[in-house]
Amino acid sequence: MNFEYGNAICYSGYRNGQSPHAKTYPSYEQIREDLSILARNWQYLRLYDCSPHAETVLKVIRDERLDFKVMLGLDMAAEVSNPHCPWGANFSDDVLYANRQANGEEVQRLIALAGEYEDSVFSVSVGNEASVEWTDHMVPVENLIGYVREVKEKIGQPVTFCENYVPWTYKLAPLADELDFIAVHTYPAWEYRSIHDALDYTKENYEAVVERYPGKTVVITEAGWTTAANGRGIEPHNASEELQASYYEQLLEWSAAEGILTFVFEAFDEPWKGSPDPLEPEKHWGLFRVDRTPKLVMRNLYQDLMS
Repeated sequence: MNFEYGNAICYSGYRNGQSPHAKTYPSYEQIREDLSILARNWQYLRLYDCSPHAETVLKVIRDERLDFKVMLGLDMAAEVSNPHCPWGANFSDDVLYANRQANGEEVQRLIALAGEYEDSVFSVSVGNEASVEWTDHMVPVENLIGYVREVKEKIGQPVTFCENYVPWTYKLAPLADELDFIAVHTYPAWEYRSIHDALDYTKENYEAVVERYPGKTVVITEAGWTTAANGRGIEPHNASEELQASYYEQLLEWSAAEGILTFVFEAFDEPWKGSPDPLEPEKHWGLFRVDRTPKLVMRNLYQDLMS
């Protein structure tokens, strides 16, 4: 399976005062504004769940006749506790049971949305980082396989699972057999790499998975660089708009030359993420700020949005 190459980006439209946890979602008009910005440079969008946010995104694409190909995702809650999660992921049996019920309902929403918007949803993912060692929403591989089989029975689009490159190299082989293609995440900055060896490290991550699954299409569904950090996981000196721009340019030059569909993480900064610290790196991966002004990497393309 091969996908036509195009510019691809991860999109989550939450602004100040909005978050998926609080179930406060961007409006139709806000999403229309976002997508009108993104439509100028990107052909592929990746969404992370089947919430009202995702449904509105798909509705805007249809109503405004925007030419996006969408990867629709599932927001999986933990189905087992994970003692290896650094920030805590131990749950009661009642919570885990409720999570499994919620995941089943999310799967049904995925099936429904993929069917209703099959003109724009080109693929679906049965989860995001739900098997890596540090995750706070661990789902056993056999359960993921069950979800994949259920989804594939009901929709016609290709099915994948989005995960850090490491689990693909060992524990996810049974899942890979069920998937139409493999989706990999690679983050050199989270692994203390400098800009000088960042692209080489990205290539190593990608090629390790390609070599593990010969003949299987491998897509990169997250790769990016944060522009601010408080030292939690990423040193402040290794986060800036200049470094983001350099990595983005290197990443796109390589992926375009190789024809590798690569979703950049991410479109807009998300202030709801991570700790309350304003320099929390989770908040600053956007190519645009939360006020939708372009960072350095997008400045030449979006002069008209500069404040």
